[in-house]
Amino acid sequence: MERSTILLEAARIIRERREDIAKMESINNGKSIFEALADIDVSWQCVQYYAGLAGALAGQHIQLPGGSFAYTRREPLGVCVGIGAWNYPFQIACWKSAPALACGNAMIFKPSPFTPISVVILAEIYSEAGVPKGLFNVVQGGAATGQILCHHPNVGKVSFTGSVPTGIKIMEMAAKGVKPVTLELGGKSPLIIFSDCVLENAVKGALMANFLTQGEVCCNGTRVFVQREILSAFTKAVVQQTQNIKIGDPLLEDTRMGPLINRPHLEKVLSFIKQAKDQGAEVLCGGEPYVPDDAKLQNGFYMSPCILGNCEDNMTCVKEEIFGPVMSILPFDSEEEVLERANSTRFGLAGGVFTRDIQRAHRVVAGLQAGMCFINNYNISPVELPFGGYKMSGFGRENGEAAIEYYSQLKTVCVEMGDVESVF
Repeated sequence: MERSTILLEAARIIRERREDIAKMESINNGKSIFEALADIDVSWQCVQYYAGLAGALAGQHIQLPGGSFAYTRREPLGVCVGIGAWNYPFQIACWKSAPALACGNAMIFKPSPFTPISVVILAEIYSEAGVPKGLFNVVQGGAATGQILCHHPNVGKVSFTGSVPTGIKIMEMAAKGVKPVTLELGGKSPLIIFSDCVLENAVKGALMANFLTQGEVCCNGTRVFVQREILSAFTKAVVQQTQNIKIGDPLLEDTRMGPLINRPHLEKVLSFIKQAKDQGAEVLCGGEPYVPDDAKLQNGFYMSPCILGNCEDNMTCVKEEIFGPVMSILPFDSEEEVLERANSTRFGLAGGVFTRDIQRAHRVVAGLQAGMCFINNYNISPVELPFGGYKMSGFGRENGEAAIEYYSQLKTVCVEMGDVESVF
């Protein structure tokens, strides 16, 4: 119960200091303070959730013939490495460290060099809550640091959130030491909107699926398939609401979109939009550098959220992860057609469907090749739910009880209650 008590105290401290941590996260990352507060709430809920599981880890009893029996026990992996991404720095650190510590492991966490600050606050909180010295450590650095951690013989597991190419390299490095890995990688997820949906909810869902954290979200539903009967009405409504998104100072409470992470990334996102136009897509709104009125913000890495129409499945903007505020709208006619098109991707992180027909909803999500699916909503992430992908989007799960399996190893013990029967 000691782990549970310490994690509960850490959750209490995070909750108590949520506003200060959220402000630092907003400065660290650029997302709006409105979103950062929600991220910190998810973070303390995650730590609290695993505090509850820490004291309930259990194995299985198996009865064998003749009164003999066996049992299994969950044991720690040892030193786990967590490598975080820059879009949810504090939250990802909690998602990885809370189950690791609950299972009795130590963790070395390396944040992205673009967002080095907020995880240090988490380390201070863990220390204050009573986590023994050395059980949660923060190591700053870039790719070379990550390589050293992955190759180190005393590391028992690596958990990575980030891009597919980096995930492949981490898997290769971990394989040399036969280390288990959890990979939460990129996505190009489909959001399927049927004509019988509640249109207002579908529009809200599409906005949530594309524009949180400036669109820098791996599970975003950026391929928005809209049944042809409502294509015009949906497009008109979603464009209007997108144009009303407040861009500006992320520390202001009414701001809903801050700057992108850095200039190279902004230029990369804008280059995707240019390429989309060259390939025949139509920019329905946004997609340009944005200069706020506030003189202090005029050198920020802002852009206006973009919606692309006249898209086709073979366009780069539809096939590749842009990781910015860019939505591609694609018309479809039938359920069978859209399901085939939705699955025609190397990614498989998430997917969503909006429809009033509950049978169709379950039928479609059953057919989607994706690890996290939503019906009549999108991009909600309660900590009780396992999160992870299919295909090139990775494997392993974070959150929920499932994460315990990925931060522990199973030992089987066979107990003989009679005499040994030897064949010799």
